Amino acid sequence: MPVYFYWGDDRFSLMKAVNALKAKVLSEAWLAFNFDRLPASESVTGLNQAMTPPLGEGDRLVWLEDTTLAQQCSDDLYAELSRTLDALPDATHLLLTSGQKPDGRLKSTKLLKKVAQVEEFAQLAPWDTDGLMRVVKSEAKSRRVNLTEDAAQLLAEAVGTDRQTLAMELEKLSLFIGERQEAIAPAEVAALVPASAYNSFQLAAKLRDGKSGEALEILTYLLDRNEPALKILAVLVSQFRTWLWVKLMMEAGERDNKAIAKAADIGNPKRVYFLQKEVRSLSSAALYRVLGLLAELDYSLKRGGNNRRSCQMTCAYIAEAMRVNAN
Repeated sequence: MPVYFYWGDDRFSLMKAVNALKAKVLSEAWLAFNFDRLPASESVTGLNQAMTPPLGEGDRLVWLEDTTLAQQCSDDLYAELSRTLDALPDATHLLLTSGQKPDGRLKSTKLLKKVAQVEEFAQLAPWDTDGLMRVVKSEAKSRRVNLTEDAAQLLAEAVGTDRQTLAMELEKLSLFIGERQEAIAPAEVAALVPASAYNSFQLAAKLRDGKSGEALEILTYLLDRNEPALKILAVLVSQFRTWLWVKLMMEAGERDNKAIAKAADIGNPKRVYFLQKEVRSLSSAALYRVLGLLAELDYSLKRGGNNRRSCQMTCAYIAEAMRVNAN
């Protein structure tokens, strides 16, 4: 009974999985006869279509796109779903996709979890730096693009959570290196990946370095493109908290990268080496001060203050604090 339920807000990765399934089960020559893509409003039609065996070569694929079967399902529709799943032909594949989290209380959700291959495609949180690095390295490996650690970090900072942009940039890098075996260096990534692809990680780096003008430029770019202020704030808090922990461990004389990674909640201990380089010239007092300023910004934003003005003022204060209190 080949049934699949893909859900999540990472549309690019979800569609990549859908296309991989299509390529696996369908014959290109018989695609027009054996592939049906239907909206949620035609769920009953889609379930009935799934009862039809394939024509010619390959299997049949029926795709119910943006389905609400796992969020709301009437008794009649549940009965139709149950009947279909019980009698689904072996050569017919039923795919259901949704951008919403399934409601585990529903009978339909419980049934799908029992019989379907369920996969979640969640957009990475922008502050999940370790997760971003894992995605970059995994995608690079799948495309046979060899990156140095610094180059992978730079690429992760440039593309953020946008996996479509990551795929495009890796394709560009793949064409650039051709058959070359040598790993791509950070300078090559910087030259090829657009510097205008600003994100909150770059904002944090500019603030860390006390570059208020460049930081405010990035902040304006993000806010003009409707990046939520609280989302930007979450990244800044995560970054500065990590830098503070690494700095405190260094000041305490800790040399074990694994111990530092555990204390700072860093998934990959190898990343500690690069973080140590970033905070070497910083003072823990400045980092403490920044976290206090970010807490004040959080309070202001949640009270309904002017997002743009509050963020701009806080970023200016942070950059000044980093300049004044640097080692």
